[in-house]
Amino acid sequence: MSKNYYIIPIFVPHEGCPHNCVFCNQDRITGVDDEEVTASSVITTINDYLETIKNKNATIEISFFGGTFTGIREEKQRELLKVAKEFKEKGLIDKIRLSTRPDYINDHILTYLKEYGVDIIELGVQSLNEEVLKKAGRGHSVHDVIDASKLIKEYKFILGHQIMPGLPGDTFERDIETTKESIKMNPDICRIYPSLVIKDTPMERMYINNEYIPYSLEEAVNVSKVMYDMYKKHNINVIRIGLQPTESINEGKDIVAGPFHPSFRELVEGSLLSDIILENMAEEKKGVLYINSRDLSKLYANKKTYFSKLKDNGKVIDVKQDDNIERGHIKLCLENRKLDIAY
Repeated sequence: MSKNYYIIPIFVPHEGCPHNCVFCNQDRITGVDDEEVTASSVITTINDYLETIKNKNATIEISFFGGTFTGIREEKQRELLKVAKEFKEKGLIDKIRLSTRPDYINDHILTYLKEYGVDIIELGVQSLNEEVLKKAGRGHSVHDVIDASKLIKEYKFILGHQIMPGLPGDTFERDIETTKESIKMNPDICRIYPSLVIKDTPMERMYINNEYIPYSLEEAVNVSKVMYDMYKKHNINVIRIGLQPTESINEGKDIVAGPFHPSFRELVEGSLLSDIILENMAEEKKGVLYINSRDLSKLYANKKTYFSKLKDNGKVIDVKQDDNIERGHIKLCLENRKLDIAY
């Protein structure tokens, strides 16, 4: 996220969601309690955040996360959205975002969300495989996702998809198929959250009973980098890869098992970058690689594991820092050609 872009998170934890998905414990994931969110508390939260933002040119967004926003009472939705809209109309914030389930979207809901100035709607898609959705206890179908995505686009909202590779019943192939089907719906943005086993969830019991094995870190990186690359090639902005650390998660209190890493996105981008360099070098053995200094951590991610793969494949790379290179790009100079590559 740009230093000129600020998100004010408003957590509406688990309120409105009648389902108990196997992976879900919103209290632990969000790091907040099930305390009711009111207009007054939202105003306080927004004002507290605004006081910390000194950049006059910043883009500021209010985001309603944690739970199923359009599943809570319509009266409560309107109460909270009214606050956000008032801040937007005063020019104090620029965008309003919310997340919800695919089966809690219809014409009536989208009409009033538009009235309150909502800009971005993220759907908890998780998977586009019917068997996986059933095992995850989602309570909705693939067609619900297709219908909701189509409606959201028709109403001119920004559409987001949240995908969870590695759920019970998932395979690498199923995760890639989910990505293909998601791309067909043309979301504007996407989040990739490899499945983690959180304490006090049905999935924890499945894990303890040997009914579920989460992806290893390497497996999660491998599937996530393919998904990320697919979305990127279709100009879909992947805004997050991996669950955002909270204080409790950082301390290891709530993750029972699974591919958690505080810099998971960096691992994904580093592994993908290594693959791209290998592919472009083909039979050539030596090259000079120019990279922005702020992207060096990606090249050397995971204790240089991915960079070492280049050496293991007989490649000799002379790395040079050049801050004129756009971030997310490299310049690869080989014996008879120079390549500008985005990754």
